[in-house]
Amino acid sequence: MFPAQQDADMSRNRGKTAIVGVGEIPTGRYPDRGAISFALEAAQMAIADSGIKKNEIDFVIPTSALFSPQFSNELTTCRLVEELGLTNVSANVTVFSGGSSSTNALRIASALIETGRARNILFVHCDKLGTGVSAQGGIDLFSTAGISMEWEVPFGQHYSTVAALATQRYMFETGTTDEQLSAVCVSNRKWAEKNPNAFFRKPLTLEEVMASKMLSSPLRAKQSNMLFDGGAAFVMTSAERARDLMEKPAYVLGEGGVVTHFAYHQEPDLTRFGWAKAGRMAFEEAGVTPADIDVAEIYDSYPIYQLIAMEEVGLCGRGEAGAMHLRGDTWPGGKLPTTTDGGMLSKGHIGAGGSVSLLVEAARQVMGRAGERQVSPCRFALETAVGGTYMDAQVTILGNEIP
Repeated sequence: MFPAQQDADMSRNRGKTAIVGVGEIPTGRYPDRGAISFALEAAQMAIADSGIKKNEIDFVIPTSALFSPQFSNELTTCRLVEELGLTNVSANVTVFSGGSSSTNALRIASALIETGRARNILFVHCDKLGTGVSAQGGIDLFSTAGISMEWEVPFGQHYSTVAALATQRYMFETGTTDEQLSAVCVSNRKWAEKNPNAFFRKPLTLEEVMASKMLSSPLRAKQSNMLFDGGAAFVMTSAERARDLMEKPAYVLGEGGVVTHFAYHQEPDLTRFGWAKAGRMAFEEAGVTPADIDVAEIYDSYPIYQLIAMEEVGLCGRGEAGAMHLRGDTWPGGKLPTTTDGGMLSKGHIGAGGSVSLLVEAARQVMGRAGERQVSPCRFALETAVGGTYMDAQVTILGNEIP
C-alpha cells in the first residue's frame, strides 16, 4: 500500500461516531441486589445522559458477566431489551473479549453506525464478582481465565504470578524501583479520592504500599486489585446526531489493536506487548500525537501494566513512567492526568468492566462531565484496554473536536 493510500485509509473513520451518554453505579459489594439491577440502572443513566429517547435505541450490545454463565446467557438472549422496555431494537448481540470488551464493542458499534446498520447503540456491562462468587471462587476464576489449561494451569500460573513475571523483568531492564511502582497505586488513589463511584477513597501512602505483604515477588498486596460488584453503560450515535444533542460529544477519533498471544509464555516481550503498534495505529487514525493527549485512562489491573502502556504508546520514554508517577505528573493537577477514575487499583476490579469504566471516564472527561476530577482543558483522551493474560493491546482516542 502506498503511503498516501495508507493515510487516507487510516483517517476515513475519524470522528464519524461519538459517545453521547454514560452511566455507572458505584463500585461496591451488594449482596442483596441482583446483577440485573446494576445493568438496568447504568443503562437508564446512560440513556438519560444522552438525550436520546429510549425507543430510539435500535441495537443493544451487552458484554458477559464473569460471575455467572447463566446470567451472561440471559444478557445474550435479550433480557435487557425486555426489562428496559425497548421497542425498536433490531438486534441484541453480546461482545466479549475480557478486559478489552469495551474497545471491541466500541469498534463494532462504530462500524454498525457508519454503515447504516444501526443509529443509536446501547452498550452495557455489569458483574457481581464481589458478592456473586465466594472468595475462593474469585481466586479460582482468575487462576484459569485466559490461562492455558495444558501448559500453564498445571504449573501454578495465575494472575499474580503473571503480573510478577512482567514486573520483575521490566524492573531489571529499566531500573524502575519498588518506590516508583508503588507510586502508581498512590497516583490512582488520589484520583479515586475525588470519585464518588470508587470503592477505595481513603488516602494511600507510598509507605503503606511498600509495607504490604509480598504476594508474588516483587508484587505486593496493595499493588494488586480487588474484586467487586458494579456496572456501567454508554450510548453511541453518529457524529451528526451527536452535534445536535450536545456541545461536546466524545467523538471516536482513532483506534488501534494488536493481538500478540493466548498463552502468556508465548508473548514475545513481557515488557512491551503490542502497545507501540496499537498506539501508532490509533494516533495515525485520530490525526493527533502523544503530545496532544490531555488525559490518559490506562488499564491498571497491576501497576506494571500502567507503566508499560504509557511508555509504549509514546506518552513518555522507556523507563520514565515510574518517575512520572513518583513526581506527581500523573496526579490531579499534574502534567498528564492518568487513570482519573482511580482504575482497578482503587475504583475496583469488576471483571470486563475495568476497561468499560476507563472508557466511560475518558468520555466523561472530553464531554466535560467529570465533576471534581475534570481535567481542563481536555480536548483529547487516550484509553487502553487489554483482555486475558494481556493477550492484546487496544488503544482508543476520543476527542470533543475532530482534527
